[in-house]
Amino acid sequence: MSENNNSVPEANPQPSELQFAAKSRDETRSLGEIGLSQFAPYLINRIMGRWSSNLQEPLRDQGLSVVKMRTLAVLSVISGLTINELSAYTVVEQSTMSRSLDVLEAQDLIRRVASVKDGRVRKIFISDLGREEFEIFWPSMLLEYNRLFSGISDEEQQNFLNTLHKILGNISPKDS
Repeated sequence: MSENNNSVPEANPQPSELQFAAKSRDETRSLGEIGLSQFAPYLINRIMGRWSSNLQEPLRDQGLSVVKMRTLAVLSVISGLTINELSAYTVVEQSTMSRSLDVLEAQDLIRRVASVKDGRVRKIFISDLGREEFEIFWPSMLLEYNRLFSGISDEEQQNFLNTLHKILGNISPKDS
């Protein structure tokens, strides 16, 4: 075979060729070939399901739901969000969020204020009572958070969080 024969693959493929080969292989694998234990979306859903389940009892004791807890948690850090923004942060459908906000407002845990820029838009703020309710619940939430990372070093935890941020950036809405 001559050295000029183009059908002979290079001994050291270029990185772009390796990336293409890996991408092609990944696009044709079945879920069975990947396996549930290696499929990140499945693992993330299992973790969040278990997380929510572990918080159910302390939530019930306080008369809260997972959606209400997520709402108060987000608003305790970033108050003054629109319903669309709050739905995105809490990962709750807007219709469910709207019903939950009605209940939270009736319980005086939040307040809605018309936007200065557009009176049709309502900004949602945590009330003092809402902040107190969240602060009562926070120790249970922190306990579960610490359990998530039990036996995981600070460096591993930071690497994991960095990876999650990259994944979140990769999966951001297609229209943005």
